[in-house]
Amino acid sequence: MNTDKDSKLTTTNLKEQIASESRFVPYSMLSLLGKENIKEVQLGDQTETELTILFADIRNFTQLSETMTPKENFDFINSYLNRMEAVITSHGGIIDKYLGDGIMAIFPTWPDSAVNCSITMLKQLEKFNKEIKTKGLPATKIGIGLNTGLCMLGTIGGPGRMECTVISDAVNLAARLETLTKNYQVNLLIGENTFNSLQDSRMFSVRFIDRVLVKGKTQPQSIYEVYDTDSYKSKCLKTKTKPIFEEALAHYHYKEIDSAKLLLEMCLKINPEDKPAQVYLQRCNLYLEKDIFEGSQELMQQIVWSKEFEVGNPEIDSQHFDLFKNSVKLLNSVNIDVSKEDINKLIAYIYEYTNTHFSTEENYLKENNYPFIERQKRQHRNFTKSFKILKEEIDSNTKSKTYNMFRIQILLIDWIVNHVLKEDQHFGKYINEKLEKKSLS
Repeated sequence: MNTDKDSKLTTTNLKEQIASESRFVPYSMLSLLGKENIKEVQLGDQTETELTILFADIRNFTQLSETMTPKENFDFINSYLNRMEAVITSHGGIIDKYLGDGIMAIFPTWPDSAVNCSITMLKQLEKFNKEIKTKGLPATKIGIGLNTGLCMLGTIGGPGRMECTVISDAVNLAARLETLTKNYQVNLLIGENTFNSLQDSRMFSVRFIDRVLVKGKTQPQSIYEVYDTDSYKSKCLKTKTKPIFEEALAHYHYKEIDSAKLLLEMCLKINPEDKPAQVYLQRCNLYLEKDIFEGSQELMQQIVWSKEFEVGNPEIDSQHFDLFKNSVKLLNSVNIDVSKEDINKLIAYIYEYTNTHFSTEENYLKENNYPFIERQKRQHRNFTKSFKILKEEIDSNTKSKTYNMFRIQILLIDWIVNHVLKEDQHFGKYINEKLEKKSLS
């Protein structure tokens, strides 16, 4: 009886089995669930973790597929997906599922990896298009949407058929961003949570593109275009016109349409191929001709602080309220042209108060062993960096009152409201449930 030989065969068979299983359920996804192999997975297994969600989809694939036989369709899709899978896995991503010609992937690493992956996917697409051109096929275009957030990863389904997937409103926004790439005629859009979670946003070519109201949300989310894969000329011109473009969008969202149109025309005179600028110019004309406004209406409305913002800690709730109150005060001060000295004092106060609040909040999270404290710290650090940039913009006296108001709205009010309603509510619920269990034991 050759036990050594049998043992080697058993080990080899096990490795082959694991390799085969990983083609259907990636081992990296099992690892996130704390499982060694697929046999350990049970229906309802779940874990909460921070992920960046990627959705990618081929544009107008239905029209393209009509020119192919069924076999050509399969060969085309598999050739495309094979290339994209290699890019995603090399950047630390995990493919959650294929959606026909679409892909849903998750990144448990830094959001920067997901952005870099998306850029590489678009570059890989250029090579793919050169190859299919030799077969007489038209160039393929894709849209990619990214969003970052806390997600529940686990198994869903029934006893006879289950799958491992991700559930979160972060997923819903990522899917919507992919769809919105068609509206703005861009390749890559990222949500504000991804933008605010980047280690260094200056490593990418990014500009603000819009505010969108997502189903189930009470406040709009800011979204951004990443244009690193534009042609060298287009990339340079978008960077050159970025201040004009973003100021135009500020005027547009405050319904100062004549000013917005003038700035967009200036932008397009420098860069005639700027698709989002063309889209916004069309929106301006639509408003002037038919009084139809495409965009968020919330800038004109006063947000009222209410109990839904409370996290259950009196000190933190009080600080949140004071931050919001003073941010609204700053917005109003800029609007009515309060003296520069008074505005600077208010900015300095908010900056110092923010640091005090972040320190209080982080100590509270540490005391209660909150598992996502590093995520909170990272967002706090990025907010501080962004606030410094806002301060410099206001100090420079080169920006219009409308632009400054818009930046205060997006950075301070929107950020505070969305951060408190999502991120802070999460730790509030976590800690309150923990304290409640402790009191009952």
